[in-house]
Amino acid sequence: MEGTEEREENAAEPEPKNSDESTRSEHDNEEEDEPDAVAVVEEIQRVIESVVQFGEYRRMQRKESHNLVRRFKHMLPLMEDLRDLHQPVPQNGVAWLKSLRDALLFAKDLLKLCSEGSKIHLALEGEAVMIKFQKVYKKLSRAFKGVPFEELGISDEVKEQLELMHVQLRRARRRTDTQDIELAMDMMVVFSDEDDRNADSAIVERLAKKLELHSVEDLEVETVAVGYLARERKGQQEESTQKIIGLLNKFKRIAGMEETGVVIDDDPAMPNKRFGRSTSLVIPHEFLCPITLEIMTDPVIIASGQTYERESIEKWFKSNHKSCPKTRQPLEHLQLAPNCALKNLIAEWCEKHNFKLPKICTSCQETTSTGNQDAIPSLVESLWSINLEHQRKAVERIRLLSKENSENRILVAEHGGIPPLVQLLSYPDSKIKEHAVTALLNLSIDEGNKKLISKEGAIPAIIEVLQNGSIVAKENSAAALFSLSMIDENKELVGMSNGIQPLVKLLQSGTVRGKKDAATALFSLSLNHANKDRAIRAGIVTPLLELLKDKNLGMVDEALSILLLLVLNYEGRQAIGQLPFIETLVEFTREGTPKNKECAASVLLELCTSNSSFTLAALQFGVYEHLIEIKESGTNRAQRKANAILDLISKSEQI
Repeated sequence: MEGTEEREENAAEPEPKNSDESTRSEHDNEEEDEPDAVAVVEEIQRVIESVVQFGEYRRMQRKESHNLVRRFKHMLPLMEDLRDLHQPVPQNGVAWLKSLRDALLFAKDLLKLCSEGSKIHLALEGEAVMIKFQKVYKKLSRAFKGVPFEELGISDEVKEQLELMHVQLRRARRRTDTQDIELAMDMMVVFSDEDDRNADSAIVERLAKKLELHSVEDLEVETVAVGYLARERKGQQEESTQKIIGLLNKFKRIAGMEETGVVIDDDPAMPNKRFGRSTSLVIPHEFLCPITLEIMTDPVIIASGQTYERESIEKWFKSNHKSCPKTRQPLEHLQLAPNCALKNLIAEWCEKHNFKLPKICTSCQETTSTGNQDAIPSLVESLWSINLEHQRKAVERIRLLSKENSENRILVAEHGGIPPLVQLLSYPDSKIKEHAVTALLNLSIDEGNKKLISKEGAIPAIIEVLQNGSIVAKENSAAALFSLSMIDENKELVGMSNGIQPLVKLLQSGTVRGKKDAATALFSLSLNHANKDRAIRAGIVTPLLELLKDKNLGMVDEALSILLLLVLNYEGRQAIGQLPFIETLVEFTREGTPKNKECAASVLLELCTSNSSFTLAALQFGVYEHLIEIKESGTNRAQRKANAILDLISKSEQI
């Protein structure tokens, strides 16, 4: 999956040779060159045909992948011309064909990654993947710049098409963009949290839907993809791998699935690795189920010849799948055959290494789950009790049950649990308020529940808890407002209910977790134009500047993301355009991460476009040389922003 990067770094790019470089007699090489050319043409044809057969692409790279595949299809007329080569192909023609082949192979690897790779990995490494698309366009553009049309006998019609494609490829190199800011914000929030707190669940649920990883089927396929990724890395990039697996497990918990565990043993010399934990014992790779990546206790063979754990593959088939999870090929039948030989090998290995196979009591789990769901009606009834202790126990239990799975969240709502929970937000008992607001946060993960909670008038009550509740209650209130703000009309309702001011206060004086929750909520709410004005009047700019200066908090990206929204209106530009702020933004163009530089340049562009005095201030702080550096080595979006600012500077100098 990651071979494209390695090939780019380690292999010199073949360049089309100039005819002057072929000084020796071409006729001396006719007989050996012609088969070479034919073989390369056939290989190019196979690459194009294989790319056209790729399945659906991952959401984040879908548009760019389809654009690239379309360019592959546009090469088919060229292949028609090349397939009928009747004359000996000169050396520079063969060299050009090889350079085109290499560029197409590089593109094929990238498209395969975007079609079969881990969705979480592709989202986490979104910038790096887009840079790979840029490299593909650069290679293809370079190849089509030096086509030896006459030597290859290419027709005038195909020549015109290739010249047009060359122009389009050059434009594509400039146009490719980075991932959307909202997704980047969600990824930052999820990966910044070390513990597994209730307030994260709303964000995780939203992210799962964005990445199309909210169904059991999606998560089973993603588990296989993550397993391949981990084995390919062979212990390298461990931190990134752990992040990917951690988020995958969060998605699985929301879907009610078991978490992932696996040992990577591709290289005996590598330290033993397990997803989320380590072990001194290396489990052979062939003993692991490709779906769960756990050692198999009852291995079975399916029609494709692949072996899986019986329970896992039965779940796969029950989800209306009729293909092999690993190879994706359609199956002639869904019959299972015990893999007795492998089962005996596993048993022998376990006995030899004193390894106990895991025993999962699924019936116990189902009984427990059913028992919890049966208790929901009586718990909801207890929320109306006049006995304070009964209420306290009921709301705490509902808080926990609503965190477990989507079925519980739906059942609580269906049995009328939302109205009493909203009423409990006004109780004087601080613990009851904390449990109630957290339960509503968990329930709001369900889209239907969001509307029910809003209709019950919960938003003003949640804002009241945000103002006067305990520390945890304030944090969970902010997270609840973020979750409810996914409905556009709720954004306006939060603003009109004076919810912006306490969020800004939490951003300024809350705990680190409170600041993160407030930042996430304020980012979502500021997508509403009126809320931008409210946030600025509430004094949001001051705490944002503090977040930019205090890098130990790890919230620079969040602060810059909010600034990108606020700078779009007049009041925001006036507040952000103060000298301390401009100086800080210039500092990030100098020493920030690539994403920091991109966001800082974007904010500066909005400021400089609106007022030349902001441009002069940025120049005084030395922004020019930093923009030149970004222009050469920044992200694609950052390069465009830097170029735009440099153009403004150039025009102002001419005036």
